[in-house]
Amino acid sequence: MKAMLTIARRELRAYVNSPPAYIFIVALLITSGIFFFFVGSFYAANRASMRSYFGLMPVLLSVLLPALTMRLWAEERRQGTYETLITLPFTEGQLVLGKHMAVMAVIALALALSLPVPLMVAALGNLDPGVIVAEYLGIILLSSACAAIGQLVSSMARNQMSAFLATALLLLGLNLMYQLTVWLDMPGYLSSVINWLSLGYRFGSFSRGVLDTRDLAYFLTISAGALYLSAKNLSFAKWS
Repeated sequence: MKAMLTIARRELRAYVNSPPAYIFIVALLITSGIFFFFVGSFYAANRASMRSYFGLMPVLLSVLLPALTMRLWAEERRQGTYETLITLPFTEGQLVLGKHMAVMAVIALALALSLPVPLMVAALGNLDPGVIVAEYLGIILLSSACAAIGQLVSSMARNQMSAFLATALLLLGLNLMYQLTVWLDMPGYLSSVINWLSLGYRFGSFSRGVLDTRDLAYFLTISAGALYLSAKNLSFAKWS
């Protein structure tokens, strides 16, 4: 744990001294707030619900989160510190988990700063706190899965721009692929497979305030799997 915290602190210092973390937090808060209160017709709905606020998160995370993950390994290569880092007395798993912890810390800060929104909604109506807890839990799980995928892409990318674009396209595809079942006439089994794979579809139950253990296990599996592959990729690069 000490090794992972050391790596996490190193990454957090890098985030503090560079624009991406600030851009991510500000863009996430402003965009979600504008959409929820104005574009999403919150006042016209005349009910205390944050479903539309959280429903936008898969798309926002797909576009904004790559700004945090693109630098994790691609920047190490650009600065020439990649080879040094993987030869330090840390395992590949510790390096990957430490960087993941740093990304999740930035995301946690952004979510903490968004808490005035549900407090404002609760002041205007009867907001179910259990639903809000489920929705925030869903965002954390979705963010973890997206961040793990972003780190995997960064571990394979040669530069930050390619890591950003590849991660954004991949996350948009994984989050929005379930819409294909609405737009296209598909066999039932194919629709089920697409929905099962889609991050956005799995997040849907959380955005409705429903805590489904199958979706919980899905996001944890995606996070663990992507982080494991990142560690394996580093191990392969170390010995190649």
